[in-house]
Amino acid sequence: MRTKTYFISDLHLGASYITDTRAHELRIVNFLKSIANDCRRLILLGDILDYWWEYRSVVPRGFVRFFGALASLADDGVEIIWFKGNHDIWIFDYLPKEIGLTVHDGIMVTEFDGKRFLMEHGDGIGRLPWSFRKLRALFRSPTAQRLYASIHPRWTIGFAHSWSSHSRKNGGYVPSERSGDNLIEFSKKYNSDNKNKPIDYFIFGHCHILLQKQLDDGAKVVILGDWINRFSYAVWDGNAISTHTYK
Repeated sequence: MRTKTYFISDLHLGASYITDTRAHELRIVNFLKSIANDCRRLILLGDILDYWWEYRSVVPRGFVRFFGALASLADDGVEIIWFKGNHDIWIFDYLPKEIGLTVHDGIMVTEFDGKRFLMEHGDGIGRLPWSFRKLRALFRSPTAQRLYASIHPRWTIGFAHSWSSHSRKNGGYVPSERSGDNLIEFSKKYNSDNKNKPIDYFIFGHCHILLQKQLDDGAKVVILGDWINRFSYAVWDGNAISTHTYK
């Protein structure tokens, strides 16, 4: 019986710094197969792909088994919501139409089984450095996207993977104990400002740490970890939320 909601983020499929990308993809596919019988909803909270850009009539190669596993879940009636992260910003209409999923950008507030959830990848909320805000706005600019689309993929794909790899080598993917502080502070302030409609569960990715923290008001903040080192996810069973790692 399909009663559970699964949350997963930061798979970074296709990243050049992952030694065996085929084994990485198969591990994720096997996880998706393992939840097929009880999964009611699958929430993909961003950075699922390390890079993705779909041109009007051309899409990047790769990820066939992963997309097939998603399509199989969607065909069986599983609701799939894919949040844009800071690596997979440029999903347009191909994956929604081909697989049958919903793409969301930014914060979503919704109810599951009578509980209020706030979900976001995590890169777009709280106190953000000025330089990051500018870069984030540039990546989402329709004008910048049109200009980028005019460049041949042989140049853009290599550039994007080099940027990602450079960021990792320079500490961009190294989590610390303080990585989630910004998200926790955001969650506290959100409920303080919305006492009439408080959130029960705040769910984020982005930080590459696995964390459950209960706030003073009883709400919980969940940060989902990653699938580079932790292979972690969260499950809502209709009554409680729990975090796990996939072996």
